[in-house]
Amino acid sequence: MPTYRDEAVVLRTHKLGEADRIVTMLSRRNGKIRAVAKGVRRTSSKFGSRLEPFMVADVQLYQGRSLDIVQQAESLGAYGADIAVDYERFTAASAMVETADRLNEAEATSEQYLLLVGGLRSLSRGEHAARSILDSYLLRVMALSGWAPALEDCARCGAPGPHSHFGPQMGGTVCSDCAPAGSPRISASTLALLRALMGGDWATVDAAAPGDLAAASGTVAAYVQYQLERGIRSLEHVTSISSDRQGVR
Repeated sequence: MPTYRDEAVVLRTHKLGEADRIVTMLSRRNGKIRAVAKGVRRTSSKFGSRLEPFMVADVQLYQGRSLDIVQQAESLGAYGADIAVDYERFTAASAMVETADRLNEAEATSEQYLLLVGGLRSLSRGEHAARSILDSYLLRVMALSGWAPALEDCARCGAPGPHSHFGPQMGGTVCSDCAPAGSPRISASTLALLRALMGGDWATVDAAAPGDLAAASGTVAAYVQYQLERGIRSLEHVTSISSDRQGVR
């Protein structure tokens, strides 16, 4: 059908001409969509604010040859304003949508869409620390994409764990026999925190020590960027903010 409707979260936008925008969205049923929103940069636009990054909308689109065209947009989740007022939330949300954009260049599942929407909603409400929401999202979306890290048994030989080495290039925790020379060690408490982040055990995450939170964040960032084979630029800003806050404590 030339015209279709879907739920979508806005990942990024680019200016086009004097009044239009190219909007990149992750949709619930049609994967990643790139579409032209005509006239949205005019003050008279009826749905310009509904097509900003981190917003969730019910959109009607017309299929084009290279880019679709947005015909209608109704707000489903106005998360952008609450995220933009807090720098930690903003940088975490930026890393989340950038990761979603990188992962879904071919196809996306409804689970990936729902996971991103849930993460942005949690960020906007300030339900947990922004970095913890980001780390949980990254671990879960990697698992949904087929890159779940091994957090118990050895990622290489399958030896029962837990193990005290973690190698992003090895796929997760590895036993002492499989660990490459110089591979970093991971504490039992940090490993338990990673499992809590993966499983959504927020009581454990919220009670974790700052050192474990920092170690878990570094481990997640290294793993994700190695598996994607390209850096997530937004993560650099998240890491610098977290480091600065820890230095003040």
